[in-house]
Amino acid sequence: MIFKSWCRCSSCIHLINLCCVCVSSSTWFPQGSYLESNRDECTVSLIYAVHLKKPGSVSFDYQYPDGNLFFEFFIQNDQCQEMDQTADKKWLKLTSHGEWATHTVNLKSGTNILYWRTAGILIGAKVVKPVLLKNVHIEGVAYASECFPCKPGTFSQTPGSSSCQPCPRDTHSGHGASSCTPCNTTTLYAPEGSAECKARPPCSKKDYFQIHTPCDLEGKTQVTYRWVEPQICLVDVAGAETLPPSGDREPCPPCNPGFYNNDTATCSPCPPGTFSDGVKACESCPAGTEPAVGYQYKWWNVLPASMKTSCFNVGNSKCDGMNGWEVAGDHIRSGAGGSDNDYLILNLHVPGFKPPTSATGGAGTEFGRISFEFEMVCSADCELYFMMDVNRKSTRVVASWEGSKVRQSYTHIMTKNASVSYTWAFQRTNQASDVRQNVNNVASIYSISVSNAVDGVSSECQTCALLSQPSGSLCVPCPPGHYIHTSQCTECPPNTHLTSHSTLGPEACKPCGPSSKSNKEHSRCYSDCVFSYSENNVSLSFDYSSLGSVGTLMNGPSFTTKGTKYYHLFNISLCGGEGRRAVCTDNVTDLSSADSQKETGEPANAVETLICQSTIIPSSGRGFHTALSSQSISLADTFLGATVALTLDGVKARPDLFPQTTNKVPDVNFFYRSLEVTSSCDKGRNVVVTLRCNPDRGTQGELTVPSQCPAGTCDGCTFHFLWESSGACPQCTSTNYHQIEGACKGGLQDTLYVWTEPKRCVGGVSLPEKKTWPCESMDFLVKMGATIGAFTAALLFSITCYFWKKNKRLEFKYSKLVMSSNKECELPGADSCAVMEGEENEGEMEDEVVYSKKTSLIRKLKAIASRGNGRSYENVQLNSSQSNGLVWG
Repeated sequence: MIFKSWCRCSSCIHLINLCCVCVSSSTWFPQGSYLESNRDECTVSLIYAVHLKKPGSVSFDYQYPDGNLFFEFFIQNDQCQEMDQTADKKWLKLTSHGEWATHTVNLKSGTNILYWRTAGILIGAKVVKPVLLKNVHIEGVAYASECFPCKPGTFSQTPGSSSCQPCPRDTHSGHGASSCTPCNTTTLYAPEGSAECKARPPCSKKDYFQIHTPCDLEGKTQVTYRWVEPQICLVDVAGAETLPPSGDREPCPPCNPGFYNNDTATCSPCPPGTFSDGVKACESCPAGTEPAVGYQYKWWNVLPASMKTSCFNVGNSKCDGMNGWEVAGDHIRSGAGGSDNDYLILNLHVPGFKPPTSATGGAGTEFGRISFEFEMVCSADCELYFMMDVNRKSTRVVASWEGSKVRQSYTHIMTKNASVSYTWAFQRTNQASDVRQNVNNVASIYSISVSNAVDGVSSECQTCALLSQPSGSLCVPCPPGHYIHTSQCTECPPNTHLTSHSTLGPEACKPCGPSSKSNKEHSRCYSDCVFSYSENNVSLSFDYSSLGSVGTLMNGPSFTTKGTKYYHLFNISLCGGEGRRAVCTDNVTDLSSADSQKETGEPANAVETLICQSTIIPSSGRGFHTALSSQSISLADTFLGATVALTLDGVKARPDLFPQTTNKVPDVNFFYRSLEVTSSCDKGRNVVVTLRCNPDRGTQGELTVPSQCPAGTCDGCTFHFLWESSGACPQCTSTNYHQIEGACKGGLQDTLYVWTEPKRCVGGVSLPEKKTWPCESMDFLVKMGATIGAFTAALLFSITCYFWKKNKRLEFKYSKLVMSSNKECELPGADSCAVMEGEENEGEMEDEVVYSKKTSLIRKLKAIASRGNGRSYENVQLNSSQSNGLVWG
């Protein structure tokens, strides 16, 4: 059972029991000989149910050019249970533009329900390319329930034929035809597969194009005009355009570099070992140099031998045999084609690359590069694709441009020495079309250059390293990490990387950025996860190895304009050392490239770099049984350095995106760059990963993106990430802890060491062990103090008693002296001693002299009595050897 023709019935496809699940206007569209899928975010299924009498198979041809549209094919039984299928049978691989692939799956006997399901994911305003399906062939069906007549435009000469054939050009047929009827080609025409003939229109400017003739024997060329073939327009009718006259014969442009003109009409390549600028004759390279081989196409009089052009349309054969591109002197431009949705193809094949001799021993990642300068003038949704096919495995789109583009250049670097086919495909519109309406939509390529092409020619010579012998004149390869200096190989200094062998002298070795070092081959720089910082006599050392080899961030969810939920998955290799790369893998597209995986040992649909991003679509809500990972891209493949500064090599960190609550520990910024340019980032993408010490986070920490830019970037070119972790704190030193002394117990005292809170360090020095010292306890001191206090109190009490007793004795002697003086009615003289002679040993008295002026109690009584009698004087008897008189007072 074979399905080759498709028609529309109502709002869905209808062919026997083949149908599609429609969501509003989203459906599979019949385009005559093929089916076209939806282009939006709706999930649309094309379903066919068939009952097999015996095990069989289903095969179909398809085109699947856009990874933004998910395309799966699976089978269910009559119980709606999905049959066992491997991933490469369920998810179909991408195809190059204009290429049809065939997919075959075995079927079991019984009921088989076949599903072709598509679902788009539109991030931005870009429209996805549809899936095309044709030639569905099912084996295992015992019989057909009925035969169907051929549709108009097709025929079948044999009754019971399995398929109908389309009518040739300029013929037509009706319903159920067994042959096709020719048209009157004088006034009518019919495209292939037509149901009726159409009137030939008058010729217009859209029906011809200009070309440059090849150089003649006189070295002249001219512009001429030709009708687009097959010519369907009429010239000899009213209002018809005629071909413009040919231009004047002009001198041919010079030969391209590496070619020469030996007085002939064609340019020939220079012999090996010689070079030419395209104007002068070929010359031999001087000693100590070698030819710089490659291609340099900047003059377009004829198409170079290594290039070819073609035209292709998935729905018709109108442009088969046409040139897709035409040479135009100083550029090559897209041709007219047969219809607006034709693919105009330009192909360049490079059998391999041959780096300079002195560079063959290096371990650099560049084997060659291709650069081209182009321009686009478009009024519709035209698009230019630049594609690459390595070792004839599968073609992938390297870059694409939509709409009008000013004259600009693009460069792609080859990191693998292999056979490569580069393809430029220009399409004026991706909408199905049978006519030419936008002939003024043109793509022009001005120059194409390929370096180190193995079969290339040379336009100049380059210096190489020579043998060390004085007579040596042969170029020799330099070891990895060596540059050419005075015709000798010299190793790059430590922590520098070799930029290019085309640069001579020490300038070829560029220093690595701050806090980075080079690998052994001096091919790139990386970080060893160690960073040091000093300011104001304070030194901080960081060791980020505890953060792990790769950090992961799932950001989102985000939603497309149609409401589809998706996430951005970022994998970050912070230090980027050997064996510490981040990998992002697609689990949907290009799954069947198993051969490439076996050769390289790596998944062909994986991106391995320093920082990469994938788009994750959850299975919920889209009908898929697993989450989908797609659109994996590299955000950074070069490590620039790590610093606390906010700018490094033109890349700026933005601290305003991640406000810091404390500045006790500075943030450290890791700067990265991607060497691959994009249409929006002409200098490549940049990434800044800010490391912040946060003791409250675990060792792995947490990766976040700015709240103002939930996609990780605010301009599409520079991505910002914040990595908060305790592992991002500096290493501990002796300044991060202090000591605490314990109580003295039993003559011993403990000294403990504790971290100063909040602890903002990790690793480094450890806390010292507890120390124990001999000490004098408080009990001993108290006892000693009590003993000394008691002794002092006793001593003071004894002294007090002694003087008190002595004072009492003096009073006694004085009283006795006064009393004895009263008995004799005289007092001792003022200058006499209180102790009379002969009384010095009386009793126990030991004092020799005591003076007393104290008034005795008896005298006070007498004085009171005298005052009572009205006498105002006191009679005192003085006994003195000087005077015996009375004293009146």
